[in-house]
Amino acid sequence: MDEILGGFSMRVRAALPALAGAAALMATAALATPAQAAGGVAVYHVWFDSPGKDDRSNKSLNGEWVQIKNNGSSAVSLKGWILKDASNHRYTFPDVKIGAHKTMKVHTGQGKDTTADKYQNRRAYVWNNTGDTATLTKANGSKVSSCSWTKKNKDHKYC
Repeated sequence: MDEILGGFSMRVRAALPALAGAAALMATAALATPAQAAGGVAVYHVWFDSPGKDDRSNKSLNGEWVQIKNNGSSAVSLKGWILKDASNHRYTFPDVKIGAHKTMKVHTGQGKDTTADKYQNRRAYVWNNTGDTATLTKANGSKVSSCSWTKKNKDHKYC
């Protein structure tokens, strides 16, 4: 009986390092950031205080933007994803994809959408110069990434 239990004990002791490794791997996967879980898409850079005078011209409005980046190795569909500020001004992405290792700017003012630039078509500023938070969520509402700033960040912030 001791031989049988002794053999069982040896097998358990031999398996413990593998079990510990698996547990560590699972813990690492559980701690992955939302951006990693979404294929590496994240708020990358925010220009919240457009250059020059805040005169609500389209040029000035488009001088404030949020840049998102796909750090992943494949394109990600942003259809229905939402970019919003702390006051819940929302921009919903149309049926677009962001390519692998690519960036996309979302400007506040009006313009013609391209692969690299999207426009909210607003006539008022969204991002507060004194402090705000840009939050990116999936269509189902789950948070992907966010970036906060205060005026001490000057006029822009890399996230």
